[in-house]
Amino acid sequence: MKRITRVLVVSALAAATLSACTDNGDHDMSTMSSTSPGSATTSPSGTSASGAHNDADVKFATGMIPHHAQAVSMAAMVPTRASSQEVKDLAKQIQAAQDPEITQMTGWLQAWGAPVPAATGMQHGGDGMMSMDEMSQLGSATGTDFDRMWLQMMIKHHQGAITMARTELADGADADAKALAQAIIDGQSDEIATMTALLTGD
Repeated sequence: MKRITRVLVVSALAAATLSACTDNGDHDMSTMSSTSPGSATTSPSGTSASGAHNDADVKFATGMIPHHAQAVSMAAMVPTRASSQEVKDLAKQIQAAQDPEITQMTGWLQAWGAPVPAATGMQHGGDGMMSMDEMSQLGSATGTDFDRMWLQMMIKHHQGAITMARTELADGADADAKALAQAIIDGQSDEIATMTALLTGD
């Protein structure tokens, strides 16, 4: 009985100590920014962002989040409107790639203490993004007309993303952000080639 009593006492003390540490050290990770240049920071999403970032990195993530969000919105239209299985497969591929990248870039901005833009994808028509009127036209189309319009718009959209990514490679400082920029260039260049072939029938 004495041994059991000692175990219970020790367990109670450990629980009290853990509770005190939790109460005193509780911080909201979403409000924490990188500490010093060159230090590694873990974002709330679990993605890594190095501390040696600059304004170009922030601009890249801030601009690419709504850009990706619009691509995801365009991809979400496909299952109920497209007639081409190739377009449906490509839309799934785009959504699967860009949704996690939105989460990744959101984590970076939070870790850097920078504002996170709304991922609505409806902010402007620059950088290859579609205007409100263009998105409305796309949403009204069906069948082969939708397929053609969607491919044409997504090619333009990808071209804008590649331009943004090249700017990040030239001007950015964060290694993770630049790696994502290169991945966007590589992946979306391949998708442009696929979409061009679908349009031309090659």
